[in-house]
Amino acid sequence: MLLNKYSDSELWEAITLGDSKAFQMLFERYWAVIYGTAFSYLKDKEACSEIVQDIFLNIWQKRNEFEISCFKNYLTSAARYHVYKQLKAKRSSAILYIEDYDHVTTPHQGINHGDENITYLELEHSVETSLYNLPKRCREIFILSRMDNLTNDEIAQQLGISKRTVENQITQALKFLRSFLKHTAMIMPLITKFLFF
Repeated sequence: MLLNKYSDSELWEAITLGDSKAFQMLFERYWAVIYGTAFSYLKDKEACSEIVQDIFLNIWQKRNEFEISCFKNYLTSAARYHVYKQLKAKRSSAILYIEDYDHVTTPHQGINHGDENITYLELEHSVETSLYNLPKRCREIFILSRMDNLTNDEIAQQLGISKRTVENQITQALKFLRSFLKHTAMIMPLITKFLFF
C-alpha cells in the first residue's frame, strides 16, 4: 500500500484502528516539523530528538482518545508545549554558586530573554489550548484562517460552506479569544498573530 498518496486525516483514521504503517508514514511526514520547532527554541539536538519521540509515543498510546482535526497544527502545538516544559525545568534548576559574591561584576544588566521566551510559550500554549473550548467547526475554520493562512474564500471552498459562514465563525472565535486575552498581561505578540484581520 502506498501511504504517500493518503491525506493526514485518512492516515489518522487508519492509526486509530491500530495501523502501524500509517503511523510510520505520519511520523516520517512530520518528525522534522516537530524537531525544527523545538530546535528553534532549545538549540539542543538530543533534547529535540527526545521531544519528537515523546510526542509520537504519546500519540500512538492515546490514539483512541485523541481527536485531531489538523495534524500539523497539533504537532506544532505539542512541540511548543514540550519546549515550554524544558525551558521551565531549566529555569527552576539553574543555580549559580558564587564563592565571593562581593567581587562579581555584572557589566551587562539586560533583559532576561529566557524568561520572556517562557512567558511567551506559556501564553501561546494557553491560547492554543483555549481554542479547544470552541465548537469543532469554529475551531477548524479559525485554525485554517490564522495558522494555515488561508483566505475566507479558500476556507469556504475547502469546507464547502459559504464565505459568510466562514466570516461568522471567525468573528465568534475572535470574540472568544479577546475575552480570554483581556485577562492576560502579555498579549501583544499574540494579538498580531491571532486577532487582527
